Amino acid sequence: MTQTSVFDASQASVAICHEMRWTLPHMSLSGLHWPSKAPSPQHPPVIMLHGWLDNSLSFTHLAPGLQDFTDVYAVDMAGHGLSDHRPSGQSYLLVDYVADLAMLVENEFDAPIDLVAHSLGGIVAMMYAAAHSEKVRKLVLIDSLGPITRGADDVVGQLQKSITKRIAGSGRSAHYTTIAEAAKAREGGLSPLSHEAAMTLVPRNLKPMRDGFEWRTDPKLRHPSPMLFAEPQAIAFLEAVTTDTLLVLADKGLLAERKFWCSRLEAVPSFNRVVVPGTHHCHLDGDTAPVKEAVRRFLFHEL
Repeated sequence: MTQTSVFDASQASVAICHEMRWTLPHMSLSGLHWPSKAPSPQHPPVIMLHGWLDNSLSFTHLAPGLQDFTDVYAVDMAGHGLSDHRPSGQSYLLVDYVADLAMLVENEFDAPIDLVAHSLGGIVAMMYAAAHSEKVRKLVLIDSLGPITRGADDVVGQLQKSITKRIAGSGRSAHYTTIAEAAKAREGGLSPLSHEAAMTLVPRNLKPMRDGFEWRTDPKLRHPSPMLFAEPQAIAFLEAVTTDTLLVLADKGLLAERKFWCSRLEAVPSFNRVVVPGTHHCHLDGDTAPVKEAVRRFLFHEL
């Protein structure tokens, strides 16, 4: 087992975690383990799932504060970080991520577990909890409230876009001379990051080359999905979640910027909600203390 030191600038401290590798029937997933500091943990293990194009280092700030109570595991989802890519010709369907999580829990953990998840990871965790409520004690969703949806009129066009991209391929991977250069590229995009946050995430998503670095993440992650859910289906999943759930909303996050999410909030009034300052990556970027306090209080009833 490889030991990794992760520096938390917000606390000016170093947290020791261990590299993990879980071999499932269809693929292997990698991740990080922050061992419990409690002599005999009274709480179930926490499994963390990151967002699209991120990796397990997304939880660098959040995980160490939870290991006072139990073991904490952050998973590189398929195609991300150090985990395996899906086979050539296979898309990254949302339901396959849910199946990956189900297999991981079934093979490697004694349920129930706690789930803490961000963005795409939050969608996966929510859908898993909807289908397997008996296996999840508590669920934390960070700036995440169900899948992206499309109307019935869009399904044919969505499939056309997906197939066209699969035939065309991904093209040549971008090349960077330094990690800082790659981090600079990651700072922009749909969910912008500070340079510090990008420098935290990016190294695990890179592979060294003879004269620099290229992305390790599977380029197929950027391909359009061949199938998306309709809004009534997304609502049905949310309404099926009976697990005690905390929804962490960032006041400058993606959900705050897209008002159509309000109907989903109305559909799940049972979810506990807390609004924290910050952007979509409020658990990693900027002042992460409000997120840490809210999650710790919810999971363990302590600060």
